[in-house]
Amino acid sequence: MREAHTKVVAFNGSARKGGNTAILLRYALKELEQEGIETELVELAGAKIHACLSCRKCSARKDRRCSQKDDIGNLCIEKMEQADAILLGSPTYVSDVSPQIKSLMDRACLVARANGGMFRRKVGAAVVAVRRAGAVHAFDSLNHFFLINEMIVPGSSYWNIAIGNQIGDVEKDEEGIQTMKTLGRNMAWLLNKLKS
Repeated sequence: MREAHTKVVAFNGSARKGGNTAILLRYALKELEQEGIETELVELAGAKIHACLSCRKCSARKDRRCSQKDDIGNLCIEKMEQADAILLGSPTYVSDVSPQIKSLMDRACLVARANGGMFRRKVGAAVVAVRRAGAVHAFDSLNHFFLINEMIVPGSSYWNIAIGNQIGDVEKDEEGIQTMKTLGRNMAWLLNKLKS
């Protein structure tokens, strides 16, 4: 059993709250919870999150925060900093990630790198919901965030992708659901090893 203070935070970058991306993230989170790991799912749908302004104030201030204060960006960055692992989930938009998750990734990445690598050696994994095609590119985009931040990325039994159009359709993708469960178990195993 994991100690209760180990935490994983997941961000659902879909514009649809509780949709297919959230369903997939919850499958992975459930596996983590069964190992005694605390989890939190943050829905970006309906929340205001601005794109990065490339103002570089985070580099000048080095206060572990973005200069933009009128949205949820800093709250999300704080949750990422406090967590042991980060899950980023996105639907596939034009063969890439949603604008919501991209805004979070860009801003969190600049803040982290400006402050000595805030996410270094944390665990990170991507989850993608797709209607038909383009998911591998979206999956790669999410993984680039983890890799440039010197994070550790666990694998699963396949790419962390599941197919579905309408809300709930991903439940019919048995291999996709199994992939999420395996991801959760592998992430729990890795967190356990890193803490031991």
